[in-house]
Amino acid sequence: MIVDSALYRAGARVQGDDDLAALRARACEPGDFVWVGVHEPSENEFQRLAEIFGLHPLAVEDAVRAHQRPKLERFGDSVFLVLKTLWYVDEADAVETGEIALFLGRDFVVSVRHGAGNELHTARLELEASRKLLGHGPGGVLYAVLDRVVDEYLQVVDELVVDVDEVEASVFSAERTNDASRIYVLKRELGEVRRAVMPLREPVARLAAGTVTGVPDGAAPFFRDVSDHLARAAETVDGLDSLLSSAFDAHLAQISVQQNDDMRKISAGAALIVVPTFIAGVYGMNFHHMPELGWTFGYPFALLLMATVAGGLWVWFKKSGWL
Repeated sequence: MIVDSALYRAGARVQGDDDLAALRARACEPGDFVWVGVHEPSENEFQRLAEIFGLHPLAVEDAVRAHQRPKLERFGDSVFLVLKTLWYVDEADAVETGEIALFLGRDFVVSVRHGAGNELHTARLELEASRKLLGHGPGGVLYAVLDRVVDEYLQVVDELVVDVDEVEASVFSAERTNDASRIYVLKRELGEVRRAVMPLREPVARLAAGTVTGVPDGAAPFFRDVSDHLARAAETVDGLDSLLSSAFDAHLAQISVQQNDDMRKISAGAALIVVPTFIAGVYGMNFHHMPELGWTFGYPFALLLMATVAGGLWVWFKKSGWL
């Protein structure tokens, strides 16, 4: 369950303790804090952690069960943040989702991760390399995690931009393509991104404004940078969604045009057959008193007439674009 745990003092990592209660007890100097990272804990496993750090039962329930909407809440002296994680699977042209829950107190951070992607170990290492950022305490950890997750949003959005450009090129190409299914899949993937990005804008805006108690005022500029990246991701998602809707309408219009073109070709082909059939039907009625019935060249004349009329129709349809 526990991926990593450590005590941080004066912007540097101090050798950790296996006993979390003892580790927290060592965070006794100003600015000290403990960061514990867990992955997909069960309720029983997480209960001991909740007792050590005094986590609120409602927040614990949300963190363990996951599948929560991104949100920022206060429970007493601690802050509880939920955010969705996204990563792009190139082989399947799909967006996969996970979830991170963060508990922030005066002297602790507990991160709960669900899903296979967006591991936080790299973010921890990058944060440990920045003494200045670590000096902001739990607020610095919150920024590092948010910044990493939102950067992943931008990477996913960039991949979706490529996919949407491919769909647009396919819809407006001269070849007949069936793009409806891919457009639907991309709309669904954009929906996943939207559910991660849009609800997170309000919590990040609060952090950027410095109105969240427990987050240092000096950290606000960092969160404004995150807010800017998040706004860019949200605007791109809205634009892609509009482009896909337009591409789907254009695809339906293309299908309608193609069907009309097919019907014209079928009608022209039927006319080429109907006229000779009409002539053959007239000459096949076998009446005694018919013009040219006893004429020696009547049969070749009938064939020539059929070929001439059919050829004339073919030339006409060809110039009209029906064939």
